[in-house]
Amino acid sequence: MSLPQQRTYTSEDYWNLPDGIRAELINGQIYNMAPPSRLHQKILLELSSTIRNYIRSQNGSCEVYPAPFAVNLKADDKDWVEPDISVICDSDKLTDQGCSGSPDLIIEIVSPSSRKMDYIIKNALYSDAGVREYWIVDPQKETTMVYHFEEDAAPTMQPFDMPISFGLFPELTVTLSKLLEQS
Repeated sequence: MSLPQQRTYTSEDYWNLPDGIRAELINGQIYNMAPPSRLHQKILLELSSTIRNYIRSQNGSCEVYPAPFAVNLKADDKDWVEPDISVICDSDKLTDQGCSGSPDLIIEIVSPSSRKMDYIIKNALYSDAGVREYWIVDPQKETTMVYHFEEDAAPTMQPFDMPISFGLFPELTVTLSKLLEQS
């Protein structure tokens, strides 16, 4: 008896999902996304605003896009993800559909349902696609894992009460516990 074949999805399937359905297409598979928690959204808002305000204060050209924002990692129509925060410094990658190519910085905020996806699947996917810097913000553990893929170094783990520097913007640091207290 043969095993049933698993269906391989395409970008056409991704773009034709019913309205209101949030999902990602990774390696031909559709992954549904659960609605985020209030804390998740608070972290998303505060980090996005902090990065955007810093870029503006420096007259920088990078752009910050919070989810939902579609990213076609290798510009090959194969993998479509919706990182919580995408920072893109090459405006040629921006299209009406989102980002075609790897963002320079991606931040994912872990939800109970996304733990394996963010730590394992997306980590490998982002590294392979050429993302320069990847943060995994884990509200449950109150830690942030920071990967600098260009440096090929081991990741660093910072508790929420310690400052974290951005590799992309070395002068910018954030302390998540303070950021959350301010809001």
